[in-house]
Amino acid sequence: MRLRFCGQPRRQVHLAGRFIGRVATNTTLAACAAGLTSIIYGYIMTKKWDASYTTNGLLAGLVAITCPCYWVSPTGAVLLGGIAGVLVILGVDLLEWLRIDDPIGAVPVHGFCGIWGTLSLGLFACGKYGATGPISPDNSAPLAGLFYGGGLQVLKAQLIGSACITLATFGVAMVAMLAVNAIGMLRLPAEMEAYGMDLHEHGISAYPEYVISALEAHLAA
Repeated sequence: MRLRFCGQPRRQVHLAGRFIGRVATNTTLAACAAGLTSIIYGYIMTKKWDASYTTNGLLAGLVAITCPCYWVSPTGAVLLGGIAGVLVILGVDLLEWLRIDDPIGAVPVHGFCGIWGTLSLGLFACGKYGATGPISPDNSAPLAGLFYGGGLQVLKAQLIGSACITLATFGVAMVAMLAVNAIGMLRLPAEMEAYGMDLHEHGISAYPEYVISALEAHLAA
């Protein structure tokens, strides 16, 4: 089968294929490493093999590798993914301790591990690859992280970028939520919350197993 990318010469297709292979490999390795470390760490903490830890761990690895997937080595991908697998569980526990409602762990997965992924570029960039281009990479100035002799330059840039994005996103989201709350649309009335938002808004229960458990408990009493 002959592959063509918008009519580009086969040489360009060959180069793009090499880049895609490295990116795909690193992405897969990071996700698998995070899935393993999350379920192992979860078992150490709870003495149970919790499948939800593995699910969030896989997602955490995918999120963390998104930024550095092109610039890190397979070893770096495994290491940063493994850290993400533990970080996501710590993040879930932190939010529960702070009594912040996040039942599916979205903030630890996409927030905490996303920030970790951007910072990890400044640690694990292996010093072999530069900026990407439409035809081929520019390796005249490859990115090197702290662990590969590159010093703090890339890490500082990632810290500044992550801080700017986090603050800007938080500020805009806070203003939007305060505005929605001010007009009384942020939450349902108390009786509707007790009834269940899914039943009230959509006419169906999102978690029927909870309803069954509640009925069984009521009948047993």
